Amino acid sequence: MTSMNMTYASLIPEVVLFAAAVITLLAGSYLPRNRQIFTRWFALGALLVSAATALVAAFQPATEIFTGTYAIDSATAVIRIAAPLATGVVILIGQDEFIGSARESETYALLVLATLGTVVVAGASDLLVVMGGYLLASIPLYALIGLSRTKRAAEATLKTYLLGAIFGVLLLAGITLLTSLGASSSYASLTRGLEHAPPAAVAAGFVAVIIGLLFKAGGVPGHFWIPDAAQSSGTAVAAFLTTVPKLGAVVALSRLVMVAPDTVHLPLLIGVLAALSMTVGNLAALAQTNVLRLLGWSTVSQVGYLLMPVAVITLATRASAALLTYLVLYAVTNLAVFAVVACLPRRQSLADWAGVAKTHPWLTGALIVGCLSLLGTPPTAVFAGKLAVFTATWDGGMAWLVVIAAANSVLSLGYYLRFFISPFNAPAAATDGSRTSSFPRRAYVIPVVLGIATLAAGPLALGLGLL
Repeated sequence: MTSMNMTYASLIPEVVLFAAAVITLLAGSYLPRNRQIFTRWFALGALLVSAATALVAAFQPATEIFTGTYAIDSATAVIRIAAPLATGVVILIGQDEFIGSARESETYALLVLATLGTVVVAGASDLLVVMGGYLLASIPLYALIGLSRTKRAAEATLKTYLLGAIFGVLLLAGITLLTSLGASSSYASLTRGLEHAPPAAVAAGFVAVIIGLLFKAGGVPGHFWIPDAAQSSGTAVAAFLTTVPKLGAVVALSRLVMVAPDTVHLPLLIGVLAALSMTVGNLAALAQTNVLRLLGWSTVSQVGYLLMPVAVITLATRASAALLTYLVLYAVTNLAVFAVVACLPRRQSLADWAGVAKTHPWLTGALIVGCLSLLGTPPTAVFAGKLAVFTATWDGGMAWLVVIAAANSVLSLGYYLRFFISPFNAPAAATDGSRTSSFPRRAYVIPVVLGIATLAAGPLALGLGLL
């Protein structure tokens, strides 16, 4: 499939994102503060155009361009569509958080740049391109986390930056080692080049690259920044960093596993990391009372389920489809939950949500649907995704991982149940009035629509035969 194809038109979705980020940044520098909203609508339009052009290109035959360094296939197509749309939803979720802020246009530019990095990581079929996409997706996150300008945000930014630097160096070291051993950084020739290399050195290189990418995915052992960043940044930014970067990183991991030579047994390593991610994330979430921090740990556990089809990507024929299905359904569900939380930003702890069912019944309904979906309850979106990845993992011969995943699903009930109970508790009389939200009711449309989508996506996926 490798070719000298230099068709620049194949990169229109990526070019649109890059141009949108630059124009948004430049326009924001000249527009007065009360006109910055124009950059918001421009960024939203560019994200839609990028997704639309990717949808058109999705019907073209799979190929590799630029001497086999970038793949245009079904996985790239899904991320090209899902990542810009998810970022657009994040901007809508954060409309009252971003509008009028000191760095409004810069926020949109950073979101679009991080989205571009996510797409590049997903489409890369060359280790050096992976590194470029990794940096493009990571650096904007540091600034986005610190935009709230609080002491806690500054601490989370520094922590994320330091961890990002460490895992980035690890990723680069692994890339350097594999490129040296294989005499190529391109996936198309890397497998052949590594066949006669020392297995221990090849294994060390793959392990370093995989762990480096897990920082971007938010899985164990690269997960430490997720809870702090989710709690300290704005709700919309938290929705972005727990959703979009995962899309590209997990697809990049799946491509890497597919090109690993038989001398290293990556499926077992990925399976163990999947089990650790879901177990560590769920156990840590049980002890949380802050809503955003709890959801941050929840996303760590979700990475474990996303890694299940990656572990069997070379062993089960349906693993690739299961992975892409789960990615999309998880993105819809996670954004729905964060959209609800964004509507009531002053209710930071679970105890603060007492009485919400009475004052905001539609939001409560969307929250419960979202949590039921993350739990994997039929017929919601993530239920369909879990059904797909469980089946693929079982078919791939990793029944032990399916058992661990099922046990973790039961374990997660311990903290998702608190989202079902807290809104129905009687509020404390002294504090209920002070927490009454003045959030505009028009913003309620987004979480309710996402909640309905979460409820409908599962049966739709089953009906379309995606599983």
